[in-house]
Amino acid sequence: MIATPDRTPLPRAFFDRPVLEVAPDLLGRLLVRTTPNGPITLRLTEVEAYDGPNDPGSHAYRGRTARNDVMFGPPGRVYVYFTYGMWHCMNLVCGPDGTASAVLLRAGEIVEGAELARKRRLSARYDKELAKGPARLATALDVDRVLDGTDACAPAETPLRVLAGTPVPSDQVRSGPRTGVAGDGGNGDVHPWRFWIANDPTVSPYRAHVPRRRRS
Repeated sequence: MIATPDRTPLPRAFFDRPVLEVAPDLLGRLLVRTTPNGPITLRLTEVEAYDGPNDPGSHAYRGRTARNDVMFGPPGRVYVYFTYGMWHCMNLVCGPDGTASAVLLRAGEIVEGAELARKRRLSARYDKELAKGPARLATALDVDRVLDGTDACAPAETPLRVLAGTPVPSDQVRSGPRTGVAGDGGNGDVHPWRFWIANDPTVSPYRAHVPRRRRS
């Protein structure tokens, strides 16, 4: 018998921990996006950790800017950024206030509100593809920069909330290099900070970093 997921909101203390503790612990948790047309609930199946000034792959590696300001805390807030001139990606800020670490939400399974997600992801052939990748996840949940800074731990109802869900047993969690990040992968997997649920069909395919070629 499958246990009913716990719908208790995660407290701020959950996020007020080192990013490498929070990231794998987010697997199996529920992310609820409240929209004017109804809620969409996603079960997290893949995430990546970014460790601020200690991590060259992090947006906060070179310090605080207008773009990454939310990453500096407090924990439990939503950091949304715009990339490649067309896509949004969503992160959850963690660690003590001022540390600028965050977890990128890479993929998930839509467990409620799939009909709303399908309207936003018309190119998805199957429901398992609705949120298979960070940009697709944000698109399916109607997340953009307007939601940057949202407090997912606020006591009142918010547009985004993380619920306890059903944590994934450690023997079902896999880790490896982050997708498309310079320095990850290769010999020794410098930063094996991508975490996913083993054999889950919604997990996105891994792609190594490809350096951009300079125009001659």
